[in-house]
Amino acid sequence: MSTLIDRAVAYGRMVKLSHSVFALPFALASAVLAGGGRVAWRTLAWIVVAMVGARSAAMGFNRLADQALDARNPRTASRELPRGVLSRASVWVFVLLSAALFVLAAAMLNPLCLALSPVALAIVLGYSYTKRFTSLSHVVLGLALAVAPVGAWLAVRGRFDATPIVLGLGVLAWVAGFDTIYSCQDAAFDRSVGLHSLPARIGVAGALRMARVFHAIAAVHLLGVYGLEPLHPVYLAGMAAVAAGLAYEHSLVRADDLSRVDAAFFLVNGWISVGYLALTFVARRLA
Repeated sequence: MSTLIDRAVAYGRMVKLSHSVFALPFALASAVLAGGGRVAWRTLAWIVVAMVGARSAAMGFNRLADQALDARNPRTASRELPRGVLSRASVWVFVLLSAALFVLAAAMLNPLCLALSPVALAIVLGYSYTKRFTSLSHVVLGLALAVAPVGAWLAVRGRFDATPIVLGLGVLAWVAGFDTIYSCQDAAFDRSVGLHSLPARIGVAGALRMARVFHAIAAVHLLGVYGLEPLHPVYLAGMAAVAAGLAYEHSLVRADDLSRVDAAFFLVNGWISVGYLALTFVARRLA
């Protein structure tokens, strides 16, 4: 039993379950908007299952793709695959089962979700190789997480609308911004091995400026949801808090001091995503 628990914990560490706090709240917020403030429990459950499956597959595949690079980077050398805690074969099985779980959840939601599930998998898995040829890999990661609110809307409504596109673009820019900040830690390593990232290409100071641009774009798009959906004006007050959170995130990091990147990356963005879900729920129910 202890061995099983240890392996489960190892898989949980590999996929960083705690980072689910980034995309999942936005997916649930999109579902709330699509359902007019109410979502059937069955639909909600399958949305969560789909999120878990897609994210687990993506993270596992990312670890497989980056194993050799992770082993060379002092910051990531302690991950499960470089240390041999998990084998490549077992992680491949994990990825395939997670992808199958995602497809099953999509099938249980509606035919459109099932039809688009291969496209979603191609995006979330394909991200892992983008850093090898483009410094816009942060934007591709944003696109991978933006799939979540768009998919959740499709799960509830069964069709595309403007709202999930605008919300998805907000998530894309938000993720691109905080991933750019996080990547500043690896700027020197990325240059040394020929990987592409904004910090490696334009320097840490330039990348931090670009992250601020991304987050300004994110705030505009999230605010734009107010013009598309019947939301109580409390949404505007909440968006002011989101903007303040983004500004605080940027105050934590400087080009000559990245010691608080983890706080900026996880703590602040975790509060922003969970807070946005609560804000959307309240604003929609009060409307």
